[in-house]
Amino acid sequence: MVRRIKKVAVLGSGVMGSGIACHFANIGLEVLLIDIVPRELTEAEKAKGLTIEDKAVRNRIVNNSLNAALKSKPSPIYKKSFAKRITTGNFDDDLPKIKDCDWVIEVVIERLDIKQQVFEKVDKMRKPGSLVTSNTSGISINDMAEGKSEDFQKHFCGTHFFNPPRYLQLFEIIPSKYTDPEVLNFLEDYAGRYLGKTAVLAKDTPAFIANRIGTFSIMELFNKVEEYGLTIPEIDKLTGPVIGRAKSATFRTADVVGLDTLIHVADYIRESTKDEAHDAFKIPDYLQKMLDNKWLGSKTKQGFFKKVVEDGKKKFLTLDFNTLEYKEEPRPKFSVLEKTKAIDDLHKRMPVLLADKGKAGDFYRASFYSLFRFTSNRIPEITEDIYKVDDAMNAGFGWKMGPFETWDSLGVAETVKAMEETGNKPAQWVYDMMKAGITSFFTAKNGRKYYYDLKTKDYKEVPGQENKLSLALLRDTNVVWENNDVSIFDIGDGVLNVEFHSKMNTIGQGTLEGLNKAVDMAEADYKALVISNEGDHFSAGANVGMIYMLAVEQEWEDLNLAVQWFQKTTMRLRYSSIPVIAAPHGMALGGGCEVCMHSDKVIAHAETYIGLVEFGVGLIPGGGGTKEFALRIGDELRSGDIRTNQFLNRYLSIGQAKVSTSAYEAFDLGYLRPGVDEVIVSRAHQLAYAKKVAIEMADKGYVQPAPRNNVKVLGREALGMVYVGADGFKTGHYMSEHDGLIAEKLGWVMAGGEISQALTEVSEQYLLDLERKAFMELCMQRKTLERINSLITKGKILRN
Repeated sequence: MVRRIKKVAVLGSGVMGSGIACHFANIGLEVLLIDIVPRELTEAEKAKGLTIEDKAVRNRIVNNSLNAALKSKPSPIYKKSFAKRITTGNFDDDLPKIKDCDWVIEVVIERLDIKQQVFEKVDKMRKPGSLVTSNTSGISINDMAEGKSEDFQKHFCGTHFFNPPRYLQLFEIIPSKYTDPEVLNFLEDYAGRYLGKTAVLAKDTPAFIANRIGTFSIMELFNKVEEYGLTIPEIDKLTGPVIGRAKSATFRTADVVGLDTLIHVADYIRESTKDEAHDAFKIPDYLQKMLDNKWLGSKTKQGFFKKVVEDGKKKFLTLDFNTLEYKEEPRPKFSVLEKTKAIDDLHKRMPVLLADKGKAGDFYRASFYSLFRFTSNRIPEITEDIYKVDDAMNAGFGWKMGPFETWDSLGVAETVKAMEETGNKPAQWVYDMMKAGITSFFTAKNGRKYYYDLKTKDYKEVPGQENKLSLALLRDTNVVWENNDVSIFDIGDGVLNVEFHSKMNTIGQGTLEGLNKAVDMAEADYKALVISNEGDHFSAGANVGMIYMLAVEQEWEDLNLAVQWFQKTTMRLRYSSIPVIAAPHGMALGGGCEVCMHSDKVIAHAETYIGLVEFGVGLIPGGGGTKEFALRIGDELRSGDIRTNQFLNRYLSIGQAKVSTSAYEAFDLGYLRPGVDEVIVSRAHQLAYAKKVAIEMADKGYVQPAPRNNVKVLGREALGMVYVGADGFKTGHYMSEHDGLIAEKLGWVMAGGEISQALTEVSEQYLLDLERKAFMELCMQRKTLERINSLITKGKILRN
């Protein structure tokens, strides 16, 4: 039987329940979200004359919870209209509706007795064969399954989303002793392909995998923090992006999560386990005093950090562990961090950090050796397979390298020796692995990842790599050309992939060279080209530092040639003889957006934040983006349309530097094309799918497009509206004189210049020349240079 999910019921509408409901709505499913009926009326309900029998009252809790979720930032929903896929209800009136649902997910309070009561009712009302899962973060799955019908037990397991469900990638699947293997196989595949998650099969042990490891890492640091002799800002500096972890690092993350929540998990693990790290989960005195004082973090306005305003300026004070008073600490400085600034590869950076002879090195060795010991001792308790630990930490806690991959980067044998010397001897299976002549936990062969398997004492292929491609695994064997900013990969079947790897994947001379080289190579010897990378973001846009330098030096000819080269490169992507597919993710801003807009097709990850943002630095899009919007306006116009309204909608996308909050929203803003571009929820499947689409386009008989000479522009009809609008905004002090100038330049290009007859047809090159002229004129403005300088030196947008 082919299992299909069409409708999902989510039982419990708290922060997690509403978030989960939103994410199922994101992928197109019908969702029933229900919660309890209120016990009494509010004063507002009494004033309206409502009774406890009115639907508005009975659904008040669920409706308020969902509305709060939809208003939260960042949004749990890809697009506001998607929320209409969610129907709300309550347990008393609407639970029988689960008979129409293919999957019922329980997300009620973390109490076994209450969950049991819910499941008893669900067992009676669900349709046979439907999935039933719990989003518990630690309660025994086996205990919840006891006493239920055989069909319920076969189709029941734990499915643990991490908060917020839209953004965090981990999806732990925890079977009971009764769960049908078919259910587990289905959920692993569904979580990856449909929900865009990293599915990790975990054993039914306290806190499962990610929270067991992650909570240990945090609590052990909390208990040893005074030994390290480091301040809160220093530890956060050492445990953030420099080691491939979240910018919020340790203490800032604890404040965001809430100390009460963190300690609740730690207490549960300590009470439920008796292992060598039992004491690491104890609550240190200073932490207990923080709890007693209700210093719980962001929710109580103070925790490890406290924001204050002095002389009109915001300051972040940090807690002193000894005095429990807040004070301002100096900016952390470590010589080893200066030394590793130029080392982008985390695998190469980690050995340098741990070899440091100062306080930073002492801290890293103590914390990592302890982590390695604890993690190795949890195998096979929490899982049989080491790759699942790394997957869980990467997807659930945002670690770029899990414990075992980090250990590999340091050298397994050398690290084991150092661990022994510090009293952190690892588990016996690590010695068995080394005795078998295996020197690393992971290896790669032919673009596939392999892990050390404890049972066979040999490498085993990580499952689930079908229909996926990883540039990281192809890097050693499949790079066919590269420079400092770009690598070109042969990804098989006649397809090339061009990868950006400059800082923030910005587009400069090296990137343009690489894009042109990739098209040259693809046209000569391949059938298609994909543009994608595995950085945090697709591209932060053009290298404004280069633009600033040329403008300050008044090297106008060189700057004009650089802009022209960018335009020629994007047009080359558009008019090459092979299909070009862009596969963006994360930020795709400015020039990164322009690269996408000139590709034959975009396969955008759902979490793509795309936009033309040049207005903020006093410019207009100069790599073909302004031209492309003018072209798309002309193509979108239909008989009977109010032309100036259509123009204004697209004009404001650039003029207000709008960035989509998801790939779906990008269609409304004009950055993606309905019926042409596509969205994929699974980041892991994105490159392979983009390659497949590229091959299909080539095999259908791709024909090189002819340059456009029939772009309809509105001329003075639109330009008059722009000039009047800008003048009104300046008069009303809603925009500065310089903003007005930029707005007029943008309108001039998008309208096609001072053309008197609306819908006059012009060429793309005509529009590109207008675009480049306006761009250059803005570069000559002092206030534009001030804006660019502010972005470069302070990372802030200046409004002057």
